[in-house]
Amino acid sequence: MSLSQEIASLIKEAETVLSSATNEQELDAFKNQFLGKKGKLTSVLKGLASLSVEEKKTVGKEANEAQTRLESFVETKRISLKESFYENQLGKEFFDTLRPLPKKERGSLHPISQIQYEIEDIFTSMGFSVMDGPEVETDENNFAALNFTDDHPARDMQDTFYTVDGNLLRTHTSAIQVRALRKLKPPFRIIAPGRVFRYEEVDASHENTFYQVEGMVVGENISVAHLIYTMETLLSRVFRKEIKTRLRPGYFPFVEPGFELDINCLVCNGDGCSVCKQSGWLELLPCGLVHPNVLEAAGLDSKKWTGFAFGLGLDRLVMMRYGIHDIRYFQSGNLRFLKQF
Repeated sequence: MSLSQEIASLIKEAETVLSSATNEQELDAFKNQFLGKKGKLTSVLKGLASLSVEEKKTVGKEANEAQTRLESFVETKRISLKESFYENQLGKEFFDTLRPLPKKERGSLHPISQIQYEIEDIFTSMGFSVMDGPEVETDENNFAALNFTDDHPARDMQDTFYTVDGNLLRTHTSAIQVRALRKLKPPFRIIAPGRVFRYEEVDASHENTFYQVEGMVVGENISVAHLIYTMETLLSRVFRKEIKTRLRPGYFPFVEPGFELDINCLVCNGDGCSVCKQSGWLELLPCGLVHPNVLEAAGLDSKKWTGFAFGLGLDRLVMMRYGIHDIRYFQSGNLRFLKQF
């Protein structure tokens, strides 16, 4: 039998065998049997070495055509198998996508998502816009443009997750404020909700992955009074009652003056618990007037424009609203916990 005849015979055998495949796994096995590196077609083509130059041209062309034909046959068979599978499934199963699901099977938003959307509604009602940004940020956006010095401890590996290319997982959504300062023309009001990451020792009130919403107002003659009014309006609407707060000095490189706005712990009503570290107060809302260096870094005239900025931990806010005593529940995936919301 000549080599040409062997190739023709192999094509018939292959098409017969491939046709018998009943699923994609069998099809892949048969394909490898005939077209693999150690398959039958490869074995047949080893006989090319003994042919003349003219015969090699003819038989080589036949071999290429055979390979193309078999590969096309395999793909056609693959499509046919998929269609048969789905037709078979349709005959067994039926699901009406427009039919309401039974109540017991419905899911729900995560409690942090619920509070985020609620806060977005509160702020948009006050004229704020919602902005978003990447979770992997540059050192410039996360630190340098926010007036962090080169030797600031927040830049240490002990506090921040760095990537091999020198970027980092954002430690706060303040990086979105930097993007807003560069993109928007004052005056403006924005909030920036999102997930942030820090190299934290996890306990009842600290997580390495958590959620924040930060905000910024930039305009003319913005004062601390505007800041306090905005924060008290937010908290009263979130908790649906007047909340006892205190404002104390705090240092943050991107604001001057800077404050810590604490609220009376709603888990223990100020008596002291693991969430508030037995103090009766919970650090909830770092804030302050935007530092002139931050405005200047964005190309704004700090003598003309002023503003305030704040950051709010969504996890802690949910904890206060519902009396949750451990922040680790949010990332646990425990459905018994999540179904309560």
